[in-house]
Amino acid sequence: MPIWVGCCGFPVKRARYYEHFPVVEVQQTFYQPPRETTLRRWREEAPPTFHFAIKAWQLITHPPTSPTYRRLRTPLTGEKEAYGFFRPTKEVWAAWEVTAHAATVLNARWIIFQCPPSFTPTEEHITYLRDFFQRLPRGPWRLGWEPRGAWPRDIVAMLCEELSLVHVVDPFQQQPVTRGVAYFRLHGKGGYRYQYTEEDLRSLYAMCQPFAETWVLFNNAHMWHDAQTFTTLTAIIQE
Repeated sequence: MPIWVGCCGFPVKRARYYEHFPVVEVQQTFYQPPRETTLRRWREEAPPTFHFAIKAWQLITHPPTSPTYRRLRTPLTGEKEAYGFFRPTKEVWAAWEVTAHAATVLNARWIIFQCPPSFTPTEEHITYLRDFFQRLPRGPWRLGWEPRGAWPRDIVAMLCEELSLVHVVDPFQQQPVTRGVAYFRLHGKGGYRYQYTEEDLRSLYAMCQPFAETWVLFNNAHMWHDAQTFTTLTAIIQE
């Protein structure tokens, strides 16, 4: 039962990071995808067995009213209402092409679609989501969906099964509705500045057990420390 451990972003220099972890979740692809030359350099400098996961560009999932757009360097073209929420527009599909190209260059194992709380389970939003993933050309990567807000678990389960998505969660907040493979994003219990205790990490290890394969990505202020501690703890338990 493999457990892949890493961080959301590089908290230290990449060369040092590669010495400690087998996977990273790239954050830049969400805010402003890097140039192809940058992505190729990352892939070439990483060990051959190193894995990349990337976040889908926010132009697919988030509306321009999101504060995350402050980090967007490319000016939007056309109507702002054409962006985000998986809308069936040429702007969203262009953003998907950029995301897919980044995943291809990095030979990414995952593309993660993180949604804002404003993407609620309305009939319109569900239609957008369903149409987007039904039309999406499937590549060699897995697709993870992290809904946030008041999404009923039965609706999430129905959509994940129908659209072949992995339900991405923070396991300290809820358990995924999908089985087999799990993708956990650890945001910090109660907030980004939280540092996980040994008891927390032992609980996390137990949460990984029902799955054939688990990807554990820390996304808190102490991610570098916590991910290393969890890796060490996992090795000790598995001896």
